Amino acid sequence: MTQRRGNATPSAGIRVLAINPNTNPVVTQRVQAVLLAQAPPGVIIEAVNPSQGPRAVESGQDKTHAAGHVMALIEGRMAQGHAGYILACFDDIAVAEARALTGAPVVSLAEAGIRRADATGGPFTVITTFEGAVATIESLCEGYGVKERCHVVATGIGVSETASRTPEAEARLARLCEQARAEGTRAIVLGSGAFAGRGEELTARHGLPVMDGFAEALAFVLRQAVRDG
Repeated sequence: MTQRRGNATPSAGIRVLAINPNTNPVVTQRVQAVLLAQAPPGVIIEAVNPSQGPRAVESGQDKTHAAGHVMALIEGRMAQGHAGYILACFDDIAVAEARALTGAPVVSLAEAGIRRADATGGPFTVITTFEGAVATIESLCEGYGVKERCHVVATGIGVSETASRTPEAEARLARLCEQARAEGTRAIVLGSGAFAGRGEELTARHGLPVMDGFAEALAFVLRQAVRDG
């Protein structure tokens, strides 16, 4: 499965705000590039990150810290008339709070990617970065009702190193993709915003659907915006 454009037909000038909850500009720039490549004509994409907060969200404290800054960012941008919001991380950081505040479609890469992978019929594998993220993703899968069909593994490499595509990070990612295929997984979800834009390339390399959640998240936001508009 290659990444694909949103299948909604949005009105010209519709605005979508993508938020990288960490303060790493490399990740934010990649989020912007990936979503611009996915967006249908007439859709305006802006990717931003908070000016303060953790550079990488890798602990419960980081998550709490980042959530406050994400909500402050959204509050400051609400007057700009965004039709929806994408939380560009593999967690539901501030998703419920943002939905309550804005009344607009809000989705994380986690929910969008996991639900799309589950729709392939399972089983599927989520490959994340650091080991501490595994329990969080398993909890998300349980909340989405797909835990029995999902296997979560980690490269053991941090978010910043993954985003920089260091040789060790790339080697471990490739090894886990091959292992998942050998074990009969039907799809792979890349479980971090640091993997932005890797889905199509890894699909071609490993011969099974690999998704990073971006196309799926954008399609969700645009469908909801058209429906609600």
